Amino acid sequence: MSVRVRIPTPLRRYTSGQEEVTASGTTVGMVVEDLERRHPGIKERICDETGKVRKFVNIYINGDDIRFLNSLETPVKDGDEISIVPAIAGGAE
Repeated sequence: MSVRVRIPTPLRRYTSGQEEVTASGTTVGMVVEDLERRHPGIKERICDETGKVRKFVNIYINGDDIRFLNSLETPVKDGDEISIVPAIAGGAE
């Protein structure tokens, strides 16, 4: 089972500059593990030391935020698109 994963600019150094890669798995968590196997170092930028998605990272599957689904246990199917989006803070009034 293969899904497309959109990689944000700050993480592209782990994917040799690629903005989209493929990964395998039946859940978002398994896809993240496969990303780590294929692109070492990327998981620690996505997940904290307890294995949960970092607070400043949002993950979407087909446009839906996994925080409102089953987080890393959210099932994926062949052809799904996962987007990793770092939260952007800052700004002024």
